[in-house]
Amino acid sequence: MNTSIDLPEIRLKRGKEESLLRFHPWVFSGAVASMPDELEEGRLVRVISSTGETLGVGHWQVGSIAVRMLDFGASALHPEFFTERLQQAYDMRKALGLLRADNDCVRLVHGEGDFLPGLVVDLYGSTAVMQAHSVGMHMERAAIAQALTELPGIGAVYYKSDTTLPFKAGLDPVNGYLLGNESEALAVENGLLFNIDWLRGQKTGFFLDQRENRALLERYAHGREVLNMFCYTGGFSVYAMRGGAKRVVSVDSSAKAIALTRANVELNFHDDSRHSAIAEDAFKYLADMQDGAFDLIVLDPPAFAKHRGALKNGLLGYRKLNARAFDKIRPGGILFTFSCSQVVSKDAFRAAVFTAAAQSGRKVRILHQLTQGPDHPVSIYHPEGEYLKGLVLQVE
Repeated sequence: MNTSIDLPEIRLKRGKEESLLRFHPWVFSGAVASMPDELEEGRLVRVISSTGETLGVGHWQVGSIAVRMLDFGASALHPEFFTERLQQAYDMRKALGLLRADNDCVRLVHGEGDFLPGLVVDLYGSTAVMQAHSVGMHMERAAIAQALTELPGIGAVYYKSDTTLPFKAGLDPVNGYLLGNESEALAVENGLLFNIDWLRGQKTGFFLDQRENRALLERYAHGREVLNMFCYTGGFSVYAMRGGAKRVVSVDSSAKAIALTRANVELNFHDDSRHSAIAEDAFKYLADMQDGAFDLIVLDPPAFAKHRGALKNGLLGYRKLNARAFDKIRPGGILFTFSCSQVVSKDAFRAAVFTAAAQSGRKVRILHQLTQGPDHPVSIYHPEGEYLKGLVLQVE
Protein backbone atom coordinates (compact mmCIF):
# COMPACT_ATOMS: atom_id res chain seq x y z
CA MET A 1 0.00 0.00 0.00
CA ASN A 2 1.22 3.48 -0.84
CA THR A 3 0.70 5.26 2.47
CA SER A 4 2.82 8.27 1.52
CA ILE A 5 1.36 11.75 1.78
CA ASP A 6 2.78 12.31 -1.71
CA LEU A 7 -0.33 10.98 -3.46
CA PRO A 8 -1.84 12.00 -6.81
CA GLU A 9 -4.63 14.51 -6.30
CA ILE A 10 -8.16 14.43 -7.66
CA ARG A 11 -9.71 17.91 -7.57
CA LEU A 12 -13.48 18.18 -7.49
CA LYS A 13 -15.74 20.71 -9.15
CA ARG A 14 -17.16 23.49 -7.05
CA GLY A 15 -19.93 22.25 -4.74
CA LYS A 16 -19.24 18.57 -5.45
CA GLU A 17 -17.61 18.02 -2.07
CA GLU A 18 -20.97 18.08 -0.28
CA SER A 19 -21.56 14.32 -0.52
CA LEU A 20 -18.09 13.58 0.87
CA LEU A 21 -18.67 15.96 3.75
CA ARG A 22 -21.70 13.75 4.50
CA PHE A 23 -19.39 10.69 4.33
CA HIS A 24 -20.82 9.15 1.18
CA PRO A 25 -18.03 6.82 -0.01
CA TRP A 26 -18.29 7.39 -3.76
CA VAL A 27 -16.94 10.16 -5.98
CA PHE A 28 -18.68 10.12 -9.35
CA SER A 29 -16.76 10.89 -12.53
CA GLY A 30 -18.96 13.91 -13.24
CA ALA A 31 -17.74 15.55 -10.02
CA VAL A 32 -14.07 15.50 -11.05
CA ALA A 33 -12.59 18.82 -12.23
CA SER A 34 -8.99 17.71 -12.77
CA MET A 35 -6.63 14.80 -12.22
CA PRO A 36 -3.12 13.79 -13.28
CA ASP A 37 -2.68 12.48 -16.81
CA GLU A 38 -2.41 8.72 -17.27
CA LEU A 39 -3.32 7.95 -13.68
CA GLU A 40 -2.99 4.21 -13.05
CA GLU A 41 -6.32 2.58 -12.27
CA GLY A 42 -6.49 1.29 -8.70
CA ARG A 43 -4.00 3.89 -7.48
CA LEU A 44 -4.49 5.42 -4.04
CA VAL A 45 -5.32 9.12 -4.48
CA ARG A 46 -6.06 12.14 -2.34
CA VAL A 47 -9.35 13.90 -3.06
CA ILE A 48 -9.45 17.67 -2.62
CA SER A 49 -12.19 20.26 -2.97
CA SER A 50 -12.21 23.02 -5.58
CA THR A 51 -10.51 25.28 -3.00
CA GLY A 52 -7.78 22.73 -2.20
CA GLU A 53 -9.19 21.36 1.08
CA THR A 54 -8.27 17.72 1.73
CA LEU A 55 -11.41 15.59 1.78
CA GLY A 56 -9.82 12.16 2.15
CA VAL A 57 -8.16 9.30 0.30
CA GLY A 58 -9.48 6.48 -1.83
CA HIS A 59 -8.92 4.20 -4.82
CA TRP A 60 -9.13 5.69 -8.30
CA GLN A 61 -10.94 3.69 -10.96
CA VAL A 62 -12.29 4.15 -14.48
CA GLY A 63 -16.08 4.36 -14.72
CA SER A 64 -19.04 6.25 -13.31
CA ILE A 65 -17.68 5.75 -9.77
CA ALA A 66 -14.29 7.46 -10.05
CA VAL A 67 -13.08 7.11 -6.44
CA ARG A 68 -14.11 4.76 -3.65
CA MET A 69 -13.23 6.54 -0.42
CA LEU A 70 -11.29 4.66 2.24
CA ASP A 71 -10.82 7.44 4.77
CA PHE A 72 -12.22 10.95 5.19
CA GLY A 73 -10.22 14.00 6.16
CA ALA A 74 -6.91 12.15 5.94
CA SER A 75 -4.03 13.03 3.64
CA ALA A 76 -2.81 9.41 3.50
CA LEU A 77 -3.45 5.98 4.98
CA HIS A 78 -1.36 4.80 7.90
CA PRO A 79 0.50 1.46 7.54
CA GLU A 80 -1.91 -0.47 9.80
CA PHE A 81 -5.04 0.70 7.98
CA PHE A 82 -6.26 -2.71 6.77
CA THR A 83 -5.28 -4.46 10.00
CA GLU A 84 -7.34 -2.00 12.05
CA ARG A 85 -10.38 -1.99 9.74
CA LEU A 86 -10.48 -5.77 9.58
CA GLN A 87 -10.14 -6.04 13.36
CA GLN A 88 -13.06 -3.64 13.79
CA ALA A 89 -15.16 -5.74 11.42
CA TYR A 90 -14.25 -8.93 13.28
CA ASP A 91 -14.96 -7.38 16.69
CA MET A 92 -18.43 -6.26 15.56
CA ARG A 93 -19.38 -9.77 14.42
CA LYS A 94 -18.04 -11.21 17.64
CA ALA A 95 -19.99 -8.71 19.73
CA LEU A 96 -23.19 -9.57 17.83
CA GLY A 97 -22.73 -13.25 18.69
CA LEU A 98 -22.31 -14.31 15.07
CA LEU A 99 -19.01 -16.14 15.65
CA ARG A 100 -19.56 -19.13 17.90
CA ALA A 101 -19.22 -22.91 17.95
CA ASP A 102 -22.56 -23.55 16.22
CA ASN A 103 -22.04 -20.78 13.65
CA ASP A 104 -18.59 -20.54 12.06
CA CYS A 105 -19.63 -18.89 8.78
CA VAL A 106 -20.14 -15.14 8.55
CA ARG A 107 -19.62 -12.22 6.23
CA LEU A 108 -16.56 -10.59 7.71
CA VAL A 109 -16.35 -7.57 5.39
CA HIS A 110 -19.30 -6.07 3.54
CA GLY A 111 -17.74 -3.34 1.42
CA GLU A 112 -19.04 0.13 2.19
CA GLY A 113 -20.91 -1.20 5.22
CA ASP A 114 -17.56 -1.92 6.85
CA PHE A 115 -15.87 1.20 5.43
CA LEU A 116 -13.85 -0.89 2.97
CA PRO A 117 -15.50 -0.12 -0.39
CA GLY A 118 -14.89 -2.70 -3.07
CA LEU A 119 -14.00 -5.53 -0.67
CA VAL A 120 -16.02 -8.59 0.35
CA VAL A 121 -14.74 -11.28 2.73
CA ASP A 122 -16.77 -14.30 3.81
CA LEU A 123 -15.49 -16.55 6.57
CA TYR A 124 -16.11 -20.31 6.49
CA GLY A 125 -14.49 -21.96 9.47
CA SER A 126 -10.79 -21.16 9.25
CA THR A 127 -10.88 -20.05 5.59
CA ALA A 128 -11.54 -16.47 4.52
CA VAL A 129 -12.85 -16.16 0.96
CA MET A 130 -12.04 -12.73 -0.45
CA GLN A 131 -13.49 -10.91 -3.47
CA ALA A 132 -12.44 -7.57 -4.92
CA HIS A 133 -15.06 -5.43 -6.65
CA SER A 134 -12.60 -2.65 -7.44
CA VAL A 135 -9.16 -2.52 -9.04
CA GLY A 136 -7.79 -0.82 -5.93
CA MET A 137 -8.75 -3.69 -3.63
CA HIS A 138 -7.39 -6.14 -6.19
CA MET A 139 -4.04 -4.37 -6.05
CA GLU A 140 -4.07 -4.56 -2.24
CA ARG A 141 -5.02 -8.26 -2.07
CA ALA A 142 -1.69 -9.44 -0.63
CA ALA A 143 -1.73 -6.87 2.17
CA ILE A 144 -5.37 -7.67 2.96
CA ALA A 145 -4.68 -11.41 3.04
CA GLN A 146 -1.81 -10.91 5.47
CA ALA A 147 -3.99 -8.73 7.71
CA LEU A 148 -6.77 -11.36 7.64
CA THR A 149 -4.45 -14.09 8.97
CA GLU A 150 -3.73 -11.90 11.98
CA LEU A 151 -7.35 -12.34 13.07
CA PRO A 152 -8.24 -15.21 15.45
CA GLY A 153 -8.81 -18.58 13.81
CA ILE A 154 -8.10 -17.64 10.18
CA GLY A 155 -5.51 -19.96 8.66
CA ALA A 156 -6.14 -19.62 4.92
CA VAL A 157 -7.24 -16.93 2.48
CA TYR A 158 -8.79 -17.88 -0.85
CA TYR A 159 -9.04 -15.12 -3.46
CA LYS A 160 -11.91 -15.31 -5.96
CA SER A 161 -12.45 -12.28 -8.15
CA ASP A 162 -12.88 -13.65 -11.67
CA THR A 163 -16.53 -12.53 -11.75
CA THR A 164 -16.29 -9.37 -9.62
CA LEU A 165 -13.45 -7.27 -11.04
CA PRO A 166 -14.49 -4.45 -13.42
CA PHE A 167 -14.29 -6.03 -16.87
CA LYS A 168 -13.05 -2.81 -18.48
CA ALA A 169 -9.93 -2.89 -16.31
CA GLY A 170 -8.45 -5.61 -18.51
CA LEU A 171 -7.10 -7.56 -15.54
CA ASP A 172 -6.45 -11.27 -15.69
CA PRO A 173 -8.80 -13.19 -13.38
CA VAL A 174 -7.10 -14.42 -10.24
CA ASN A 175 -8.50 -17.37 -8.31
CA GLY A 176 -6.52 -19.29 -5.74
CA TYR A 177 -5.08 -19.40 -2.25
CA LEU A 178 -3.08 -16.32 -1.30
CA LEU A 179 -2.14 -17.78 2.08
CA GLY A 180 -2.59 -21.21 3.61
CA ASN A 181 -3.77 -24.42 1.96
CA GLU A 182 -7.02 -25.98 0.86
CA SER A 183 -9.18 -26.97 3.83
CA GLU A 184 -12.45 -28.79 4.37
CA ALA A 185 -15.24 -26.88 2.62
CA LEU A 186 -17.79 -27.45 5.37
CA ALA A 187 -19.44 -24.76 7.47
CA VAL A 188 -21.85 -24.64 10.41
CA GLU A 189 -24.73 -22.19 10.35
CA ASN A 190 -26.96 -22.09 13.43
CA GLY A 191 -26.06 -25.72 14.14
CA LEU A 192 -26.75 -26.95 10.59
CA LEU A 193 -24.03 -28.26 8.29
CA PHE A 194 -23.46 -27.03 4.74
CA ASN A 195 -21.04 -27.96 1.99
CA ILE A 196 -19.44 -24.75 0.68
CA ASP A 197 -18.05 -24.71 -2.85
CA TRP A 198 -16.03 -21.51 -2.83
CA LEU A 199 -13.94 -22.79 -5.76
CA ARG A 200 -16.76 -23.13 -8.30
CA GLY A 201 -19.94 -21.96 -6.56
CA GLN A 202 -21.77 -18.67 -6.98
CA LYS A 203 -20.43 -15.65 -5.08
CA THR A 204 -18.21 -17.13 -2.34
CA GLY A 205 -20.13 -20.40 -2.30
CA PHE A 206 -23.05 -19.64 0.03
CA PHE A 207 -25.57 -16.84 0.54
CA LEU A 208 -24.88 -15.78 4.11
CA ASP A 209 -27.19 -12.76 3.83
CA GLN A 210 -30.26 -15.00 4.32
CA ARG A 211 -29.20 -16.54 7.66
CA GLU A 212 -31.77 -14.74 9.80
CA ASN A 213 -34.47 -15.17 7.17
CA ARG A 214 -33.83 -18.92 7.00
CA ALA A 215 -34.16 -19.06 10.79
CA LEU A 216 -37.48 -17.20 10.55
CA LEU A 217 -38.77 -19.68 7.98
CA GLU A 218 -37.89 -22.52 10.35
CA ARG A 219 -40.41 -21.09 12.82
CA TYR A 220 -43.19 -21.22 10.20
CA ALA A 221 -42.35 -24.63 8.71
CA HIS A 222 -43.86 -27.02 11.29
CA GLY A 223 -46.48 -29.28 9.72
CA ARG A 224 -46.39 -27.41 6.39
CA GLU A 225 -45.68 -28.55 2.86
CA VAL A 226 -42.83 -26.34 1.68
CA LEU A 227 -41.73 -25.38 -1.82
CA ASN A 228 -38.27 -23.81 -2.08
CA MET A 229 -37.83 -22.19 -5.49
CA PHE A 230 -34.35 -21.24 -6.80
CA CYS A 231 -33.00 -23.43 -4.00
CA TYR A 232 -29.26 -23.23 -4.94
CA THR A 233 -27.57 -24.83 -1.88
CA GLY A 234 -30.89 -25.74 -0.26
CA GLY A 235 -30.49 -23.45 2.74
CA PHE A 236 -34.20 -22.74 3.20
CA SER A 237 -34.98 -26.43 2.64
CA VAL A 238 -32.62 -27.60 5.38
CA TYR A 239 -34.08 -25.10 7.87
CA ALA A 240 -37.62 -26.14 6.92
CA MET A 241 -36.72 -29.76 7.57
CA ARG A 242 -35.40 -28.93 11.02
CA GLY A 243 -38.51 -26.85 11.66
CA GLY A 244 -40.69 -29.93 11.27
CA ALA A 245 -42.02 -29.47 7.75
CA LYS A 246 -44.31 -32.25 6.57
CA ARG A 247 -42.82 -32.18 3.06
CA VAL A 248 -40.13 -30.10 1.34
CA VAL A 249 -39.60 -29.80 -2.42
CA SER A 250 -36.51 -27.95 -3.72
CA VAL A 251 -36.50 -26.61 -7.28
CA ASP A 252 -33.67 -25.09 -9.32
CA SER A 253 -32.90 -24.97 -13.03
CA SER A 254 -29.30 -26.02 -12.30
CA ALA A 255 -28.61 -29.73 -11.93
CA LYS A 256 -25.46 -28.83 -10.00
CA ALA A 257 -27.52 -26.80 -7.50
CA ILE A 258 -29.93 -29.71 -7.09
CA ALA A 259 -27.03 -32.06 -6.38
CA LEU A 260 -25.66 -29.63 -3.78
CA THR A 261 -29.10 -29.26 -2.16
CA ARG A 262 -29.49 -33.02 -1.91
CA ALA A 263 -26.03 -33.32 -0.37
CA ASN A 264 -26.80 -30.67 2.25
CA VAL A 265 -30.14 -32.24 3.17
CA GLU A 266 -28.44 -35.65 3.44
CA LEU A 267 -25.69 -34.12 5.58
CA ASN A 268 -28.22 -33.00 8.19
CA PHE A 269 -31.13 -35.45 7.72
CA HIS A 270 -29.79 -38.76 6.52
CA ASP A 271 -32.21 -40.75 4.37
CA ASP A 272 -35.18 -38.49 5.20
CA SER A 273 -38.04 -39.16 2.77
CA ARG A 274 -39.69 -35.79 3.42
CA HIS A 275 -37.38 -34.07 0.91
CA SER A 276 -37.26 -34.20 -2.86
CA ALA A 277 -35.37 -32.04 -5.35
CA ILE A 278 -36.21 -31.25 -8.97
CA ALA A 279 -34.12 -29.64 -11.71
CA GLU A 280 -36.60 -27.52 -13.63
CA ASP A 281 -37.29 -23.93 -14.67
CA ALA A 282 -39.10 -22.12 -11.86
CA PHE A 283 -41.75 -20.47 -14.01
CA LYS A 284 -42.58 -23.77 -15.73
CA TYR A 285 -42.74 -25.64 -12.43
CA LEU A 286 -45.15 -23.10 -10.94
CA ALA A 287 -47.28 -23.09 -14.08
CA ASP A 288 -47.61 -26.90 -14.10
CA MET A 289 -47.99 -27.24 -10.33
CA GLN A 290 -51.30 -28.36 -8.87
CA ASP A 291 -53.23 -25.58 -7.12
CA GLY A 292 -52.88 -25.71 -3.33
CA ALA A 293 -50.06 -28.25 -3.36
CA PHE A 294 -48.03 -26.16 -0.91
CA ASP A 295 -48.85 -23.91 2.02
CA LEU A 296 -45.38 -22.38 2.36
CA ILE A 297 -43.52 -21.14 -0.72
CA VAL A 298 -40.08 -19.51 -0.87
CA LEU A 299 -39.21 -17.31 -3.87
CA ASP A 300 -35.53 -16.34 -3.70
CA PRO A 301 -34.53 -15.78 -7.34
CA PRO A 302 -31.22 -14.46 -8.66
CA ALA A 303 -31.15 -10.75 -9.44
CA PHE A 304 -33.68 -10.07 -12.19
CA ALA A 305 -32.22 -6.55 -12.71
CA LYS A 306 -28.43 -6.28 -12.40
CA HIS A 307 -28.29 -2.72 -13.78
CA ARG A 308 -30.70 0.17 -14.28
CA GLY A 309 -31.19 -0.65 -17.94
CA ALA A 310 -32.78 -3.95 -16.90
CA LEU A 311 -35.03 -2.46 -14.20
CA LYS A 312 -38.29 -2.47 -16.18
CA ASN A 313 -37.94 -6.09 -17.28
CA GLY A 314 -36.73 -7.07 -13.82
CA LEU A 315 -39.83 -5.67 -12.12
CA LEU A 316 -41.99 -7.44 -14.70
CA GLY A 317 -40.21 -10.69 -13.80
CA TYR A 318 -40.87 -10.22 -10.07
CA ARG A 319 -44.52 -9.46 -10.79
CA LYS A 320 -45.01 -12.56 -12.95
CA LEU A 321 -43.20 -14.84 -10.52
CA ASN A 322 -45.19 -13.68 -7.51
CA ALA A 323 -48.47 -13.77 -9.45
CA ARG A 324 -47.96 -17.46 -10.13
CA ALA A 325 -47.22 -18.14 -6.48
CA PHE A 326 -50.34 -16.25 -5.37
CA ASP A 327 -52.43 -18.29 -7.82
CA LYS A 328 -51.05 -21.61 -6.59
CA ILE A 329 -50.50 -21.32 -2.85
CA ARG A 330 -52.97 -23.03 -0.54
CA PRO A 331 -55.46 -20.77 1.34
CA GLY A 332 -53.88 -19.66 4.61
CA GLY A 333 -50.42 -20.22 3.14
CA ILE A 334 -47.23 -18.28 3.81
CA LEU A 335 -45.10 -16.76 1.03
CA PHE A 336 -41.47 -15.72 1.58
CA THR A 337 -40.55 -13.57 -1.42
CA PHE A 338 -37.26 -11.75 -2.09
CA SER A 339 -35.35 -9.49 -4.44
CA CYS A 340 -31.56 -9.24 -4.29
CA SER A 341 -31.39 -6.69 -7.14
CA GLN A 342 -29.64 -3.59 -5.82
CA VAL A 343 -31.28 -1.33 -8.42
CA VAL A 344 -34.75 -2.45 -7.30
CA SER A 345 -35.85 -0.28 -4.38
CA LYS A 346 -37.96 -1.54 -1.50
CA ASP A 347 -40.91 0.50 -2.76
CA ALA A 348 -40.55 -0.79 -6.33
CA PHE A 349 -40.34 -4.40 -5.16
CA ARG A 350 -43.37 -4.01 -2.92
CA ALA A 351 -45.29 -2.40 -5.79
CA ALA A 352 -44.49 -5.39 -8.02
CA VAL A 353 -45.68 -7.83 -5.33
CA PHE A 354 -48.77 -5.65 -4.67
CA THR A 355 -49.70 -5.78 -8.36
CA ALA A 356 -49.29 -9.54 -8.39
CA ALA A 357 -51.49 -9.88 -5.29
CA ALA A 358 -54.17 -7.62 -6.78
CA GLN A 359 -54.20 -9.70 -9.97
CA SER A 360 -54.83 -12.84 -7.92
CA GLY A 361 -57.83 -11.28 -6.18
CA ARG A 362 -56.80 -12.87 -2.89
CA LYS A 363 -56.47 -11.23 0.51
CA VAL A 364 -52.81 -10.79 1.39
CA ARG A 365 -51.21 -9.48 4.58
CA ILE A 366 -47.61 -8.53 5.31
CA LEU A 367 -46.26 -10.37 8.36
CA HIS A 368 -42.59 -9.39 8.12
CA GLN A 369 -40.41 -7.03 6.10
CA LEU A 370 -36.95 -8.53 5.66
CA THR A 371 -33.47 -7.48 4.66
CA GLN A 372 -29.92 -8.86 4.82
CA GLY A 373 -28.42 -10.04 8.10
CA PRO A 374 -26.39 -7.85 10.48
CA ASP A 375 -23.11 -9.18 9.12
CA HIS A 376 -24.08 -7.34 5.91
CA PRO A 377 -24.32 -3.89 7.54
CA VAL A 378 -25.45 -0.78 5.69
CA SER A 379 -23.61 2.48 6.28
CA ILE A 380 -26.17 5.12 7.15
CA TYR A 381 -24.31 7.38 4.71
CA HIS A 382 -24.59 4.80 1.92
CA PRO A 383 -28.20 3.55 1.71
CA GLU A 384 -27.39 1.88 -1.62
CA GLY A 385 -25.85 -0.93 0.44
CA GLU A 386 -29.30 -2.26 1.39
CA TYR A 387 -29.76 -4.59 -1.56
CA LEU A 388 -31.82 -7.50 -0.17
CA LYS A 389 -35.55 -6.93 0.14
CA GLY A 390 -38.01 -9.49 1.43
CA LEU A 391 -41.63 -9.87 2.45
CA VAL A 392 -43.34 -12.62 4.40
CA LEU A 393 -46.97 -12.69 3.34
CA GLN A 394 -50.04 -14.55 4.56
CA VAL A 395 -52.44 -15.41 1.73
CA GLU A 396 -56.10 -16.11 2.44
